Amino acid sequence: MLGLLLKKQIAIISGPSSLAKSSNVAKAMNAEIVPTDLKIYSDGENRIRITKHIEGKNCVIIQSTYPPTDRHLLQALMLIKNCVDDRAANIIVVIPYMAYARQDKAFLEGEVVSMDLVAKLLEVCGTKQFITVDIHSRLALSYFTISAFDLSSIPLLANYSANMLKLDNNDLPLIVSPDYGGIRRAQDFSRILKTDMIALKKTRDRRTGQIFIDEKEMDPKLVKNRDAIIVDDIISTGGTIAEACKTLKKNGSGKVYAMCTHALLIGDSANKIKAAGIEEIIATNSVSNNEFAKVDVSPVICEALGTLIEDASSS
Repeated sequence: MLGLLLKKQIAIISGPSSLAKSSNVAKAMNAEIVPTDLKIYSDGENRIRITKHIEGKNCVIIQSTYPPTDRHLLQALMLIKNCVDDRAANIIVVIPYMAYARQDKAFLEGEVVSMDLVAKLLEVCGTKQFITVDIHSRLALSYFTISAFDLSSIPLLANYSANMLKLDNNDLPLIVSPDYGGIRRAQDFSRILKTDMIALKKTRDRRTGQIFIDEKEMDPKLVKNRDAIIVDDIISTGGTIAEACKTLKKNGSGKVYAMCTHALLIGDSANKIKAAGIEEIIATNSVSNNEFAKVDVSPVICEALGTLIEDASSS
């Protein structure tokens, strides 16, 4: 546990996109919360300031970068510069949803590797340590040269599913990864619930963007008459989740739930997912501007922060 003196040295900087998370973290750590004053001008420019002096403190900036992505990212950079200018002792940046993590390599000749650029911007502005939650790829995290940590929300989501979902039958739910890329995530989820998991084989038409699920490798005996939980890191347009749900329903599943860490849910994607047969969408509050943010990620953030700050103070 953090000592009383150490707690007084922590300042939680509340980013405009993460007000509730910042408050939850500050309360759990019994630390000072420092509000920010934000003004957005008619031309779209941002002006932001930290409302208290934080000289000599361990500053923790919490700012998720969900849409409007570039605005939230710029605000994070401005807050980091604020802390540097006010001579903070340490600057830990917590970005629960890390934008640009899916742009972790050049897919076409001439493309900028956006995640590499974002990591460099965060570092050059003054970030000393970086924390995120369920980043899309380990490659994205590798662009940081400072200490960078990826936390898992899977235990929180699995606990929510065990206690809050209204499952119809006595069988344990089937955990489903909508593609092979998410197998490890689904395995961790199923291991916690001590149940079965499957991964669907997904392909995407690069010309049209249409998604196809190959049913040949799926065991229908595992699916039939069982409720299912589709587990993913990000739900953006909802196409993958919708097709996965249709496939499960076609093979006789019971209720199908969608759970994810980051629910971007662009446009009418939530309606598209529900129309496909999804019973409920459950996400963490890494993205907090929608009704599906039902699982608080503050506990894993607090645990990581406590360790980092104690280690820094004892070194």
